[in-house]
Amino acid sequence: MKIRINKFIASAGITSRRKVDDLIREGRIKVNGKVPLELGIMIDPDKDIVTLDDEVVTLEKEKVYILMNKPPKTICSSIDDRGRTTVVDLVKTSVRVFPVGRLDYDAEGVLLLTNDGELANMLTHPRYGVERVYHVKIKGVITPLKLQEIRNGIHLRDGFVKPQ
Repeated sequence: MKIRINKFIASAGITSRRKVDDLIREGRIKVNGKVPLELGIMIDPDKDIVTLDDEVVTLEKEKVYILMNKPPKTICSSIDDRGRTTVVDLVKTSVRVFPVGRLDYDAEGVLLLTNDGELANMLTHPRYGVERVYHVKIKGVITPLKLQEIRNGIHLRDGFVKPQ
């Protein structure tokens, strides 16, 4: 069965699908000994030999699921260009995992890390309608007017939210 090379390499736990195109442009990825002439080509993982820097890429066979309590002052990312501690820095595994969803830098709470891209997509993509419940504690006093605004729903950067 043929799949996009981006998905294959991401499933192998090497990098994200988006970064695969950069690796192809840099000539670091080869399929059957040749650098692909176009991005997003289809490959057959059972027949084609894919290499990165001349090392054979193989799929991760074992799926890993890590449930963690994200501490405050930790970023929900695999890497951070500002040198902050990431949730991936806190787990000890030889398998490349990534966070599913996100919590703000100062927030703490339960977070899933995995190498299972299909599960991550099903949990985070709006088309699947997976509900999320957040319990929020605030510092200080909230006014009745502000409380009513929250009850009516508020717009955040990533969409409209309303309490149940």
